[in-house]
Amino acid sequence: MEPPTLLRLLAVLTATAHPAFAQSEHNHSHAMSDTGFAAMQERGKVAMGVDQYTSEHHFTDLPDGGRIELQRDSTDTAGVRAIREHLTSIAKAFSAGDFTTPGFVHSEQVPGSRTMWAKRTRIQYRFNALPGGGEVRIMTRDSATIAAVHAFLAYQRQEHHVGP
Repeated sequence: MEPPTLLRLLAVLTATAHPAFAQSEHNHSHAMSDTGFAAMQERGKVAMGVDQYTSEHHFTDLPDGGRIELQRDSTDTAGVRAIREHLTSIAKAFSAGDFTTPGFVHSEQVPGSRTMWAKRTRIQYRFNALPGGGEVRIMTRDSATIAAVHAFLAYQRQEHHVGP
C-alpha cells in the first residue's frame, strides 16, 4: 500500500480539526466521548485502508520483541487484502527505519520508535498472513531494543484502547 497522498492527508487533518466532522460515520461511544480517539481512528483508516472500528488490533509483547496483529471479518476479502498490504508495507518500512505511519496515525512520535530506528539493523520484521488479515512479528536479541519494542507496543495498546 502506498503512503497516503497529500490530498488524503489534508482531508483527514482538516476533518480532525473539527470535532463534529471528525466523528466516524459510525456512532460509537469512544467517538462520542473522545474526539482525539476518533481523530486517531480516522487517520488510521487513511493509513491502513480499513475502518478501525470494524477491525481488531492486538499489540503483544514477546520475549524476543513483539507482534502487531490486525484482523477483521475474513469474508471481507477487500478489507483483508488492504490489511495484508498495509502490514506488508509496515514490515518493509520499519525494516528501513521508517516509522512515519505510526507517527501520522498518532500525530506524534511513538515511544520506542527512536531506539527502534537507531537499532534497526538489530531487528527483523516479518509479515505473516492470518485468516482475517495478518501480523508483523518484531524480533531482536538486543535487550535495549526489546525494551523499546515493548514501549512502542504498550503505547499502541493504550492509544487504541485494546489489550495485548
